[in-house]
Parts: sequence; structure tokens; C-alpha cells
Amino acid sequence: MAVIVALLPVLGARGGGAAAEDHGAHGAHGAHGARPPRPHHAAAPASAMEPAAPVLSRAGWTASASDEETAQADNRAANVLDGKADTLWHSRWSGSAAPLPHSLVIDMHRTEVVSALLYQPRTDSPNGRVGEYAIHLSTDGQNWGAAVAGGTLADDTTTKTLSFAARGTRYVRLTATSEAGNRGPWSSAAEIRLLGDPGLPASVVDLPTTGWTASASDEETAQADNRAANILDGDADTLWHSRWSGSAAPLPHSVTIDMHRTQTVSALTYQPRKSEANGRIGAYSVATSLDGVSFGSPVAGGVWKDDDTVKSTTFTRPVPARFVRLTATTEAGNRGPWSSAAEVRLSGPADPSVSGSWDRVTGFPLVPVATAVLPNNKLLAWSAYAIDRFGGSNGYTQTAIMDLGTGQVTQRRVDNTGHDMFCPGIAVLSDGRVLVTGGSNASRASIYDPRTDTWSATGEMNIPRGYQAMTLLSNGDAFVLGGSWSGARGDKDGEVWSPATGKWRRLPGVPATGTMTADPAGPYRADNHQWLHATSRGRVLQLGPSKQLNWIDTTGNGTVTPAGTRADSPDAMNGNAVSYDIGKLLTLGGATAYENANATRRAYTVGLGDGTRPVSKRTGDMAYARSFGNSVVMPDGKVAVFGGQSYPVPFSDATSVMTPEIWDPATGAFTKMAGMAVPRNYHSVANLLPDGRIFSGGGGLCGDCATNHADGAVFTPPYLLNPDGSRKPRPAFTSTPPARVANGAVLPVTTDKPVAAFSLVRAGAATHSVDNDQRRVPLTFRQAGSTSYELTVPGDPGVALPGTYMLFALDAAGVPGVAKMITIG
Repeated sequence: MAVIVALLPVLGARGGGAAAEDHGAHGAHGAHGARPPRPHHAAAPASAMEPAAPVLSRAGWTASASDEETAQADNRAANVLDGKADTLWHSRWSGSAAPLPHSLVIDMHRTEVVSALLYQPRTDSPNGRVGEYAIHLSTDGQNWGAAVAGGTLADDTTTKTLSFAARGTRYVRLTATSEAGNRGPWSSAAEIRLLGDPGLPASVVDLPTTGWTASASDEETAQADNRAANILDGDADTLWHSRWSGSAAPLPHSVTIDMHRTQTVSALTYQPRKSEANGRIGAYSVATSLDGVSFGSPVAGGVWKDDDTVKSTTFTRPVPARFVRLTATTEAGNRGPWSSAAEVRLSGPADPSVSGSWDRVTGFPLVPVATAVLPNNKLLAWSAYAIDRFGGSNGYTQTAIMDLGTGQVTQRRVDNTGHDMFCPGIAVLSDGRVLVTGGSNASRASIYDPRTDTWSATGEMNIPRGYQAMTLLSNGDAFVLGGSWSGARGDKDGEVWSPATGKWRRLPGVPATGTMTADPAGPYRADNHQWLHATSRGRVLQLGPSKQLNWIDTTGNGTVTPAGTRADSPDAMNGNAVSYDIGKLLTLGGATAYENANATRRAYTVGLGDGTRPVSKRTGDMAYARSFGNSVVMPDGKVAVFGGQSYPVPFSDATSVMTPEIWDPATGAFTKMAGMAVPRNYHSVANLLPDGRIFSGGGGLCGDCATNHADGAVFTPPYLLNPDGSRKPRPAFTSTPPARVANGAVLPVTTDKPVAAFSLVRAGAATHSVDNDQRRVPLTFRQAGSTSYELTVPGDPGVALPGTYMLFALDAAGVPGVAKMITIG
């Protein structure tokens, strides 16, 4: 639900977005500190105020509806296109009201690439605000196919951006299946707009360039090696440039890629030169050919911004082609008659069995900044005091719960704990409850109990915090460290919460100083979002984001013991760490500073070894540098990474990485997956689900800006899919394991067919790129019969940490079944 409002230049103070945050309020519900608020970020960047995709011209469009009110009011469907917020479409309400669902169809009378629908509710009355919705696309107005988006909208007047994977279409249909406030069987809309190509292709993969050649209408070879071939060499420091020596070749200029075989192509990616601005392409078109002679009508076109970020364009339709021609008709800054490119790549539809696939985009009634997987097949999400912005210490939080079985999303405001839970620490407790600490109300702590669907307050922390790190300990207590974003800066020493008393115990022997990065902003940033891994006897390995690793002992007053560095890794703020096997972790991405520093492609493995000095090694690099990305361990021990930026800037979608990757511990290599439909950067999340799929969502929370992403989508990894996208057969449990299993117990299970492996994956809780709760524990087992097995749960609670786990069975091909939820400890 990005809010497109006049492209405001800055965000307001308290209540107006992300410009200010009251860090001094630690008192009762709704209280505010006497101290002036400190800035979270001085202002949202300019890129946050503009939608990533252009707002399409509505010239020549028409609108129709399943029904409309014309007897008692002029509530025709055509009103959604008239540019007047005080006129509206309304379902028929006079006489006998037309029952839900109601639908509204936009006919653009031409094919355009569309990536989102902007829904502006009526402002004169709440009646008819759309609640649950679905969006369908059609090229002919008759065949609609499956919904490309759906979900639940908040019951307010803000304009909602309903995103989906960019696709060429002529017709867009919005269907309302409920009224947001359940006030009656009505639907209404003041205005409908559509967003075009975001330049971020979705559900595609880069085509391999082996054997490709490139030619150009002209190229510079006399004064520099600026041949067309340079766009395919994988080196961003080399480039193609139009002829500039002597008499410069006039615009337009074109470069043509010959793939030397016919392939289906659906997107082109253009990387401008790095060295200087000259020749950046402005207006462009893309055409394709099977023979290199006859090029049809353009399949893409537009105008690229005059900056050095990587650009992409989505074709109006996937096309079979051997030749793809990019033609530049203007220079982006009008500096001269030049064109240039560092790299050009082509993408095509993904093979699901190799690259996975994405379900439709699901709308949430808030930006899911934090999420936790619950034992009852639901996903808990929350934002701040508001659904799309933060500010102050208001003492309440907007929450939502997604039913993973039905996809239904419900919203609730939590007031009773006096806690604005924005930017918190999170730990999933041994009984499946979720402990949330600090944030906007910096000393508060709250607990969500999925068994009763209730929130309650627990003891306040001794040290107010925000952006702190948490983990459960092997004895069931919870440990917290750092968090200078909220409360006073610095001195965020460790403390421990006891479930028996609900109180916190300070650890004076665990200062945060030795665990901090060298961020230029000092403690305010340097002690944020730490990577913590709990081990035996109440010990914790702090393995990032600082390059320095530390062992932390939480007994007594606590101690911190330096444990070497993470191989040759520098600080990696806003990267993350994932426990993919017993005593083995993978760290990914990050940057040397919280923002405005280049992210890294590097990944490292960290082995706990004998528990004294961890062994860190560099593994294969990711294809893309990422900061603000999220990583998830899968049942087979592979790790999936989503989103992030190559140059991290909070609230911006510039330099977004749209291609997920999966790391294989057997090879140390990353493999690109099908692209995402929506950027996932700052304030985004990802979680493994019990069915082996992965939820990725969120990003933004910057108020009146265009980078709020109040939605999410589920990624199906390739281990579940056939080449045609159908599901592979999966093993299934035919017995019901006990709800709770002790460490060291032998667990008998039966399955419907022979399986090759079993693993436990702890239910995770994610925020700000960090999920210290997730860990994978492969199980040893004895086969007691053809489909009966005895699984051995590790006896050490530092290995199988207490808590809720997803128990997976995997067949010989590595296909996981749907997990059974059990509690260990």
C-alpha cells in the first residue's frame, strides 16, 4: 500500500512518517519523553517519494462494472477515471443492493506493461471501502486466468498500491469480495490508476550468454576499445560507446545481441557505464527478430532516468527471438549525441524445476516489518503504531495474522501492553510464544501467545533498546544485546529474561562495545541487528555483523571472550547469518556501514568447532551484492536469500536486487532463482513455512511515500516443482508425532513411502534482515520398517534449542513433505 501523495519532498515529524522518532519515552501507555525526538533518518530519499513504475496515462481508457448505482446517484464506473476524488463508482445500493462480490474493469484499449493498481477509496464516507480483493488481467476481456494479486486492505482513506508481477495486458479487473469495515454489501472507489513497467522484471531468469555476440550501428574503436562486444564480457568497467572520435555518429544508436539460437525472451537489463555520465541511454525501444533482418514492432520502450543504476524493461509479451536490438533515441542528460552501455543482459521465463516460482502477491493491511511463524500454521506480522509509518512512542501496535492454509489476513491493533513494537528484538520462546522487546517504546516487552491469540505485557528491560538482537538460550531464558537506535546511545549491555519470573537480569560482564561495528555513526548504528547463535550451557556465539566474533557466557554476571575474526570479512551491517546444520552457519552480504556504503557479494561459512575458536571460511560469492536482504534455511540444508540493495539506503528501492539465490552447502555455489515482483529492502522479512515454501514480504514504512510494500508473496523452491510447474509427489507422515518431545528422545514416525532424510527447522521470527531463531537440525534415524522410522532428537539443548520446530521428511530426490509442528524441550 504505497501512498502516492503529491510526491512530498520530505516526511513529517511525529505521526507523519519516518523523519522523527521519540526515543525517550519509556513510561505508561501513550506517554512521550521530555527529550526532543532524534531522527531515524533526516528525510526519506527522493527515490522514496516516487513510484518505481510510471503512472500510466489514462487517455482513451474506459471503465465498466459488474453493477453501479445510477438511480439515486451518479456512481457510474466511469467516475474512477475522471481525475476527481469527489466523484465515485459505487455498487448498486438503491432498492435491493447488489450482493458482493463486485468487480470493476479497466479497458486501456491498448496493450501496456502493468505492475500495480492504485486504489483510491472515497473520502466522503467509509461505506464501500474495499476489504478483501483480487486482481485479474486479460488481453481480450474474456479469458482472465488466475488472480495475479489478492489480499486484505486496511479500512482507511489512504491510496493503496496493489502490486503484482509486471505483465503486458489490455484489461485489468479489480474484484471486491468484502467491505473493509463489514458495514454492508457495498464496494466503491474514487479513482483507479495503473502503474506501468517498474524496470524490475519478475518471474524471469537471466539467460546464459555463452556463444552470444553483439554488434552495433556504430562503435568507437579509433580512440578507445568501445566495441559492442564489451556489453557481453561480464566486466562493468568495459563498455560499448557510439562513435565519438572525429565526427560523432548521430542518434539514434542501436546495439544488437545475437544469441545464435532461438530462445523465449521477456526482459532486457541495461547497466550504464560506471566511469562517467556521457552516453547514458534516455529514451529507448527494444525490438526482436528471428533472422536479424526483419524486426517487428517494439516489445518494450520508455525513458530511463539519468543515473548509474541498473535498468530493466519488461516486454509486453514473452517472444521467441534470436536477435534482440536495443535502440537509444536520446541521451539521458542531453549531453551529446552519444550512447553507451557497460552490460546488457536478456531474461526469459523461468524453468520452475530449476528456478522455482512465485505465487500471486498477497496484500496485507499493514507493512509487515516483523514476522513470526506460529505453531498453528499461521504467520504473525506487525508494523508500528500505524500501518504504513512510525513515529513517537504511542503505546500500541498494528498487527496482522495470515492463515497459511486459506491465505486470509486479519488485522488487529494491540493496545493492552502499552508497547509500540516497531524496530524490536524478537525471540520465539520454548513453548511457541513470541517475546517482543523494545523499539519505539524502548523498555517495554510483550508476549504473543498463539494458543489463546492474546498479547500480554511482561517485565520491562533494565536498558531501553531499539534494533537490539535477541536469541533464546539453551535453558529457555532469552538473551538481548545492543540496540542504540532507541533509548540513550551506547552502553547497551546484555541482559537475560526468565520465563519463570518474567523479569530481566543484567549482565554487567557482557558490554556491547566489543561486539560493535566501526560504523561512522557510532553506537547509534554500530550495535544494531547482531547475529546471535545460542549453543550449550547458556553460551552464545556473536558472529556479526562486526568482523570480530565473540563467545558470550550468560551465567552469573556474564563474560565476553573474543573468538577471532570472520576470515577476511569486513564489517557486514544489515547482512545476516543462518544456521544450516549442526554447528555450521552461513553469513551473507551486508556493508561496512548501516547505509550509503557498497554492499558485498561475499558469503562465509562459520563452524563452531570445539567451541573455543570458530573456523570461518569464504564460500562462493552471491551473484549480487546485498544489504537489507533476508535469508532462510530450507529443510535440505540449502539457504535461500531474497531482496536487498547493492547500495543500501533506507526507504529507497533504488539498486534493488530482484533475483533470489539459493546456496548449496555441497558445492558452496549460489544459483539464481525466478525474479520477484516487488522489491524487498529495508524493513522486509522472509520466513520458511511448514509446507517447505518461503514467505517474502514487506519493505518501507515511510508514510506518504511510494516505497511502502504492504504485501508479500510465497516462493516455491525448485525442489517441489516439475518443469511444467506442477508439484512433485511429496512424502507424507501417516502418524501424528507427539506435540512435545524431550531432548534426547527417540521419536517414532511412519510415512506413506520410503524417505531418505529427516530434519528439524526451528520456527523463525524475522525483522531488519535478522532471524536469530531459525536453525536446521538434521536428524539421525533408524529404519524400523519399510516406512517406519525411529528419529533421535539431539540430547543437547544447545543443538536442538527449546522451541517450536517443523519436522520434515525428505525423499531420495530431496523433496520435502509438509512438516509436522512439534515442540522440543
